[in-house]
Amino acid sequence: MKSAELLTDAFGRVQEAVHQAVEGLSDDQLTARVDPDANSIAWLVWHLTRIQDDHVADAFGTEQIWTSDGFSGRFGLPFPEDATGFGHSSAQVAAVRAPAELLLDYYDAVHARTLEHLASLTNADLDRVVDTRWTPHVTLGVRLVSVIAEDNQHAGQAAYARGVVERRGA
Repeated sequence: MKSAELLTDAFGRVQEAVHQAVEGLSDDQLTARVDPDANSIAWLVWHLTRIQDDHVADAFGTEQIWTSDGFSGRFGLPFPEDATGFGHSSAQVAAVRAPAELLLDYYDAVHARTLEHLASLTNADLDRVVDTRWTPHVTLGVRLVSVIAEDNQHAGQAAYARGVVERRGA
C-alpha cells in the first residue's frame, strides 16, 4: 500500500463516521448539547470540516471550499469568514445551527477536494515542510495525520452525542 492510499483510506473512515453521526437527525437534534456547555453535533462536524478544509487547503496552496464554493454564505454564521471554531466559547458553539444536508454537503465537498490532493501525492511529498511556526517544522505528512486524528476525535464525540440525544428522545 502506498502512502497516498493509506491516507485516502483514513480520510474515508472519517467520512463514514461523520455520515453516521449526522444522517437522519433534525436541526434540534444536531444542536442539542449533552450539558449546557458541551459541543453540539452540528458544531463538532462544522469544526472538524473547517479544520480539514483550512489545513489541507493551506498545505496544498489552494483556496478553501468554505469560501470558493460559497459555504460561508450558505451557513450564515456570525463569525469572521476565517473562523474554524478553535477557541470558541459556549455561546459561539450554540450559534452553529445547520441542517444535516448542509453539514454533509460541506463535509463531502472538503473530503472530495482532499482526495483530489492525495491522488497525486508521492512518498517524497510527505517530507515537504508546510508550517514553520513550530519546532520542529511541520511536514505535509505530519499535518495530514494531525487532521485525521482531530477529525476522528471529533467524529467520535459527535457519535457519542448522537447516542445521548437519541436516548433522551431529543
